[in-house]
Amino acid sequence: MKTVRHVLQVKGRQTWSIQPDASVYDALRLMADREVGALLVLDGGKLIGIISERDYARKVILKGKSSLETPVRDIMTPKVICVRPEQTIEECMALMTDKHVRHLPVVVGDEVVGVISIGDLVKAVIAEKDFMIKQLEDYITGAR
Repeated sequence: MKTVRHVLQVKGRQTWSIQPDASVYDALRLMADREVGALLVLDGGKLIGIISERDYARKVILKGKSSLETPVRDIMTPKVICVRPEQTIEECMALMTDKHVRHLPVVVGDEVVGVISIGDLVKAVIAEKDFMIKQLEDYITGAR
């Protein structure tokens, strides 16, 4: 089975981050500009949280707060669940399902080397299944 390392090789290692004292509005604008659903929250280069569109919906909109006046630190998820490059796609999908998260930072030691989303994992699974189907079709038809 494919690993997180393979997913990062395909999608790239680009990460997007924001400071904890930035406004939620700034975080939303960055997410929209970069077409991502979550940002890492870094303080002095250290990962201290993650903020997602879901955090905004539940902790700002539904509570009647202002995205311009609310700092990221007030709504971020501080206990970040991370994975390592050698972990399998299945492990990550199980973790996402169990913990109800859609984005996982990928770390080596204390360094963030990428972020994977549930969409990235689904694409990898589909690509692997398509490859397997093609191999079986070639075997059955005798194609070489």
